[in-house]
Amino acid sequence: MHNEIVLVIGNKAWSSWSLRPWLAAKVAGIPFREEHVQLRQPDSAAQIARHSPSARVPVLKRGPLTVWDSLAICEYLAEISTHVKLWPDDAAARAVARSVAAEMHSSFHALRKELSMDFHARVDGVEPSDAAKADIARIVAVWRDARKAYGAGGPFLFGAFSIADAMYAPVATRFRTYGVDLAAFGDDGTAAAYAHEVLDLPAMHDWGQGAAREGIAAR
Repeated sequence: MHNEIVLVIGNKAWSSWSLRPWLAAKVAGIPFREEHVQLRQPDSAAQIARHSPSARVPVLKRGPLTVWDSLAICEYLAEISTHVKLWPDDAAARAVARSVAAEMHSSFHALRKELSMDFHARVDGVEPSDAAKADIARIVAVWRDARKAYGAGGPFLFGAFSIADAMYAPVATRFRTYGVDLAAFGDDGTAAAYAHEVLDLPAMHDWGQGAAREGIAAR
């Protein structure tokens, strides 16, 4: 179908960047078809290159349109969403939400390197570097400040679910995987409660089931 949206994604266990627009589309109720590329395989780069000019996933394809960046895909989804708004209505809240999302997109490199996403894994004994600890403290502050300033209308960073939440959803899985005690990084309970809300989203459970099926298929 010419108007069908196809989202090319990597393994659900590992691909944090794939999770972000997938989650936004699911929460917004935007129909799409998944196309999977197996990561960490000898031919992974070649398979991704069939879809993506950047040789990375995720990729959104719709007829002649190709969008190859997670945040750009989320922005496109926000533009075409008809039932669920993926950015706050208020202009000031929307500007802050975009800042929060963009910070996730461009920052936190130590956290990503040392606490990589592995959706169902539980890993003990990982001691983050000082740089990763600073990343965790900053994320806790982002979550706490957004919830307190803009979160009165619901359980997410800006009340209702937004792209900002989609961008940080993989971080919530990382904190669970590595047993990160957010209280040790300045949390007063706000960030931990928020992470629980994100992980409890029905769409996150669906993603987790997909990750589990991948694990079974790989055995």
